[in-house]
Amino acid sequence: MTAHKTLLLCTCDKTQSFDPKALQTAAGAGQVVEVDQLCGADMRTAAEHFSGSDELLIACGQQAALFERLGEDVEAETGQSAPMSAIDIRDRAGWSSPGANPRRLHAKQAALIAAAQLPAPMAPAKSIQSSGVCCIVGPTEQAVRMAELVQDELGVTCIVNDAGLVQLPSASYDVARGRLTAAAGALGNFKLEFAQLQTLNPAGRGDLGYGEVKATARSECDVFIDLRGGAPAFPSYQKRNGYFWADPNKTGELERIALTARERVGEFEKTVYFRLEESLCAHSRANKTGCTRCLDVCPTEAIFSFGDHIQIDSDICAGCGSCAAVCPTSAVTMNESPFEALTKAVDVMARVYREHANEAPRLVFHTLGAGADAITYLARYHDGLADDLIPMGLEHTDRIGHAEILAALGAGYAEVLILADSEADRRAVAAEVELAQAMLTGTHNSPSRIRVVAAEELCDAGDNAGRVSEPVLLVGGRRDITRVTVGAMAEKVDAPIPLPVGAPYGAIEIDSDKCTLCLACVSLCPTGALGDHPDRPEVQFTENACVQCGICQSTCPETAITLKPQLDLSKEALSARALHGEEPFECIKCGTPFGVASTINRIVEKLENQHWMYKNADNVQLIKMCDDCRVKSQFHGDKAPMAGGERPRVRTSDDYLDS
Repeated sequence: MTAHKTLLLCTCDKTQSFDPKALQTAAGAGQVVEVDQLCGADMRTAAEHFSGSDELLIACGQQAALFERLGEDVEAETGQSAPMSAIDIRDRAGWSSPGANPRRLHAKQAALIAAAQLPAPMAPAKSIQSSGVCCIVGPTEQAVRMAELVQDELGVTCIVNDAGLVQLPSASYDVARGRLTAAAGALGNFKLEFAQLQTLNPAGRGDLGYGEVKATARSECDVFIDLRGGAPAFPSYQKRNGYFWADPNKTGELERIALTARERVGEFEKTVYFRLEESLCAHSRANKTGCTRCLDVCPTEAIFSFGDHIQIDSDICAGCGSCAAVCPTSAVTMNESPFEALTKAVDVMARVYREHANEAPRLVFHTLGAGADAITYLARYHDGLADDLIPMGLEHTDRIGHAEILAALGAGYAEVLILADSEADRRAVAAEVELAQAMLTGTHNSPSRIRVVAAEELCDAGDNAGRVSEPVLLVGGRRDITRVTVGAMAEKVDAPIPLPVGAPYGAIEIDSDKCTLCLACVSLCPTGALGDHPDRPEVQFTENACVQCGICQSTCPETAITLKPQLDLSKEALSARALHGEEPFECIKCGTPFGVASTINRIVEKLENQHWMYKNADNVQLIKMCDDCRVKSQFHGDKAPMAGGERPRVRTSDDYLDS
């Protein structure tokens, strides 16, 4: 317990109750103060504690901004103010249905406060410079109107795409006519390409005209305003910094965009959301493409292929975390919400809830934006969250993959729900939810324990039956925790659990009739799942290391390899086993084992008396020799192609004297 922390609780005009002692323990506070209207009649209590030296934890998220201003006022008067943090326990755990169990609500409040005491991960940031160079693309009327709205703050060029007339030339912005063909980049570094570009000629009297046509042209800008009215230039355009797309069906769009675009000048901090470990990436080897999971799910196209691994453009990355959720090797991890921090918070909340309620809670992942707003609305105007449902807010629910879901089940939650803000959010997590459900099905648990839900479903009571009897120790990486959790949930699984196509767990099968044991698959396997035997031709396989990247399948010249997605919980999956092997061929000269017996015999069969070099000759014997013996036979035999004639006898002085 920390003696220098004070917990301020507010019943919000007596609409919620607390267990002060439990909350004091969860917060690690030296004292607890409970009032009825901390933001109103009892605000003096908050001001008094701001004047002290104790750290303040105020259990009111709705009025956090008010208390921050109060702290600033106290500091202005006294020269000091106690450090303050705020947490919402009212909407998430205080306000619930009239029949809610108080013990559950108090347990949930303690769980939320305990999780809030964990250290927050720190994400690095980079600087982005914007000089305010702005390109506006669209019809003449709208483009010129937008230029007039932003010209005071931005350096504007309008590229119009119609035959509309510019009534009067302006020295505040440039005008050209052309068609946008390509766009790339983000705030401070947009690169645009145009076709049939013509610049406006402001000289002369009468109607303005355009100059010579350029077949192609390129331009760079810091801010890109797209008024064309068609499809946006970028996928998930809302997440592209510095790009503004106008919906032609909305009124006031130009004014709304102008207000924000005018502020995109100066130096900005851009969070670097991800961390990439290139050595772990299983994207490609020797120009053979393997894993493309992150490329397939990135909504902003910030990820691109870069040889044997991928690269991520930090300027474009919006931090949704979908790449980290599907990466099978943890080559991509998130700085703001690393897997270890998520599992720690999930574990702490489950443990504290169980200590106070003596039962399993349920968990719902939601966004800090629309998801949190939906929870607040339910709490104020409806029954609020179910009393056993603990919410966990993230910037994006895309961040939730099967490993995070399984970690929650391993921590002891009865159900794991994901609150989808939109249909796009549902699609983003659909594959990972399906994978986790397949694992539950394989362990004879109900797949309905994992669901993507709408806000109105959060009020419903859940099913607390069938959870893991005892929570597992959440130690290790994503694959480790997944395996341990599924193993703990399975009472008895005699066979591997079948998984959907594309799952990052599984085995490979080798067609022994096709395989020549060339070992190309072994040499290119990025995770070491495939190996060879030191003494004989053999392919060995460690299933637990296989991420089903498919490089072995695309590399095999005989198309002898097939991927088989599954999760094998047996101990055999942890060690190497032979997939295919044969006896080596022994050299007919020295007896040294080399090559594969079946391959050597097949070559001899195809060449002996079939090819002109191997008719009526001993050359076929060379095939049956190791490298050393083959060289010796070629250069020291009677019919060696580079052999000279018989060496003459050495003559000495005696030979000449005797003659």
